[in-house]
Amino acid sequence: MTPHPALRTRICGLFGVAHPIVQTGMGYVSDATLTAATANAGGLGILSAGLLDLDGLRRAVDAVRAATDRPFGVNLRADQPDAEARIDLLIRGGVQVASFALAPRRDLIARCKDGGLLVVPSIGARRHAEKVAAWGADAVIVQGGEGGGHTGAVPTGLLLPQVRDAVDLPVIAAGGYCDGRGLVAALAYGADGIAMGTRFLLTRDSPVAPAVKQVYLDKGVHDTVLTREVDGVPQRVLRTGPVARLEKSSGAGRLLRAARHAAAFRKLSGTPWPDLVREGLALRRRHGLTWSQVVMAANAPLLYRTGLLDGRPDLGVLATGQVVGLIDDLPTCRELIDRIMTQADEVLRRLEDPPGGASHPAAPDEGAV
Repeated sequence: MTPHPALRTRICGLFGVAHPIVQTGMGYVSDATLTAATANAGGLGILSAGLLDLDGLRRAVDAVRAATDRPFGVNLRADQPDAEARIDLLIRGGVQVASFALAPRRDLIARCKDGGLLVVPSIGARRHAEKVAAWGADAVIVQGGEGGGHTGAVPTGLLLPQVRDAVDLPVIAAGGYCDGRGLVAALAYGADGIAMGTRFLLTRDSPVAPAVKQVYLDKGVHDTVLTREVDGVPQRVLRTGPVARLEKSSGAGRLLRAARHAAAFRKLSGTPWPDLVREGLALRRRHGLTWSQVVMAANAPLLYRTGLLDGRPDLGVLATGQVVGLIDDLPTCRELIDRIMTQADEVLRRLEDPPGGASHPAAPDEGAV
């Protein structure tokens, strides 16, 4: 059966993908394998670059290129000292899309576009969408408060139509999506597709440790918390022991532990201390963080790695959206995307021909003579 025409949206043509489904860039999760698997299944896979150094990013882009000939994107952090070099690497590597977890600077957008990259920032407020649209962004990912990781307070169902009415760009809805029903709902609000993080984290193509995936599968919609205690900026994570301890710990103890973790991450990643300091200063300026919160932010990467890849949810932090409570299986990316598209098609055709609808015989008019 030919897919319903409503499922061929603007982002399909813009990105050169078969389906209006985006896999978001998640640190330690959106690796080359997951990104390529999404791309090969017809969606837009986005490689996470925020926790990779420049050489690691180059190797990851090459690995995706070796595994797929489909379009894919790379998620960048605008506050990294070598952001310009990373953009140049993407341009040379033939990457199609540069996504940004935080609104990029105007000069970075211009640099991307001059090199032929499509620019897709993630935004959490209408004013942010208006700003990046004026600067030349090609599309925006609109994440509501249900979403995992760093997120805002406005629910997707309110933020999405607000942004849709404010800008004339393709809009991709994120926060709370995991199936074809959600895709149709997003389209009804005016979105051009959906972006999912937690749902792709919970696939067989994801690098997350199997024991940790089971922890996610066992959680309900009330098992997440929006906290500032991980890195000073609000983010949604699973309600686990480490998060509870962070929220209860004293300022001095928290800072000492954060400093130790920051040193360990610097050694693990090879990031020079001056670069860590510059990133901290950028965080302080962008988010108005205190110095203690800047130290906490340096603590975060190792907490993520410990929880997600090392398989230690008892020690690490697990970012997630509230949609985790609706997920109960681990499909491949292809199985997931095929299932979403099939369900969305069925929903749209049912809405076109509902029981008792126009294509069914009308009930007699009792007032007719």
